[in-house]
Amino acid sequence: MIVVTGATGNIGAHLVRKLVAAGHEVTAVSRGSKAAAWPEGVRSVVADLADPDSLAPAVAGADSLFLLITGEQLVSGPDPERVLEVAEAGGVRRVVFVSSQGVGTRAGAAGYARLTAYEEAIQRSGLDWTILRPAGFYSNTFAWAESVRAERTVAAPFGAIGLPSIDPADIAEVAAAALSEDGHAKQIYTLTGPALSTPRDQAEAIGAALDAPIRFVELTRVQAFTGMSRFMPEPVVEHTLSILGEPTVAEQEISPDVQRVLGRLPASYAEWAQRNRAAFA
Repeated sequence: MIVVTGATGNIGAHLVRKLVAAGHEVTAVSRGSKAAAWPEGVRSVVADLADPDSLAPAVAGADSLFLLITGEQLVSGPDPERVLEVAEAGGVRRVVFVSSQGVGTRAGAAGYARLTAYEEAIQRSGLDWTILRPAGFYSNTFAWAESVRAERTVAAPFGAIGLPSIDPADIAEVAAAALSEDGHAKQIYTLTGPALSTPRDQAEAIGAALDAPIRFVELTRVQAFTGMSRFMPEPVVEHTLSILGEPTVAEQEISPDVQRVLGRLPASYAEWAQRNRAAFA
């Protein structure tokens, strides 16, 4: 059995369906804050990594665990070792952890301390492990959906700075491979899209998907910080804006790891926008 935490999220929802389609027994774990219609046979468990003991019923009898932390767990919470202890006690022997590209490119940065702690705990454990370090998600631009629908406008900072963002579905597919196939133990994969895309490029791609012009409005860093702080912890906002506005050379490199694992190129932002056009229509 494979346990998927964050199962209602942008990666987890894709991953659950991918694993079920491949014939795996899946337990979908979430905090219960979002409704989910899972494929037949998926076991749904409500648990919160802020309370590791709540994970015990989900991992009982499991072989593999997809581990993802979000929200306040990115800045505070129980020791990663406690989460891993609960998983191992349930029978888990393989873990795939979603970290961040920034752990490698900005080692020691305070905003990545929790992810770094998880990575280190996982590597010290007796588990077979795979660590995924994705760049920014295409799905972050769902934040523009309301303004696109209402005003055909995208407002974002750093409009001319390109980054190799990635489709969460591609992250999920790499995770599925690492969870269910041999050959991925003790690997750290950096996951990016196939090309750099700027916020202006992305606005144009949404417009092309809708067959409608989209106006781009450049936000200041302060304006962006204020807006993002409404739904993200401030330390996470700070390091996110640092990457968006002042990326390192490494943060603009295209990684071959998606193609190496999946045997194909990752999806482009334009492909993602076309597939998700209904969200912006």
